Amino acid sequence: MWSWFGGAAAQKRKDAPKNAILLLRGQLDMLQKREKHLEHQIAEQDAAARKHVNTNKNAAKAALRRKHALEKNLESTSGQIMQLEQQVYSIEAANINHETLQAMKQAGAAMEQIHGGMSIDKVDETMDILREQHQLADDIGSAITSVPFGDQVDEGDLEAELEGMEQEAMDERMLNTGPVPVNTQLDRLPAAGTSDLSKDKTQAVEEDDEEAELAKLRAEMAM
Repeated sequence: MWSWFGGAAAQKRKDAPKNAILLLRGQLDMLQKREKHLEHQIAEQDAAARKHVNTNKNAAKAALRRKHALEKNLESTSGQIMQLEQQVYSIEAANINHETLQAMKQAGAAMEQIHGGMSIDKVDETMDILREQHQLADDIGSAITSVPFGDQVDEGDLEAELEGMEQEAMDERMLNTGPVPVNTQLDRLPAAGTSDLSKDKTQAVEEDDEEAELAKLRAEMAM
């Protein structure tokens, strides 16, 4: 029960600025309407005084008296409006400051909770441990990679083995491609007794082509 009343009181305190602003704004609205009404009445009395200034001086004076009284009321009303507006601005600013402070307090409490188990000394100690572990990992990696795997092979033996592999590959290519011609120019030379035969054959083919072309030409001319 006590906590319920405590919660209600806290909520009431929280709502107090909002309720005060609502009350002030309501009063401002009423005063602003009164201000406009007074301005309208003043204008009417001024018009009445001007209307009777030459025809009825008593009526004109009475209108002026009412105008001055209304102007005093207007001045008082305008002053109240300014005061209320200032109060609204002050309460709003104070409420904003209060809410900002509360938010900052909550942020501070959250950061304090986060940093509760932390300190500069602990952070430095943790960073030192991390640096040591990284260095240890680098040293272990370097030690592992520096260990030779078996006996080292002599460079001369490696060169001899590579030459043998190259010779084997060359021999295999020669077997797959067949015998290598001794002189490619010999392939281009005609065999004995075949030169005239090839020449006659070529000439016969050319003559046949000429006869065919002449026959085609005659057919075109006949058309």
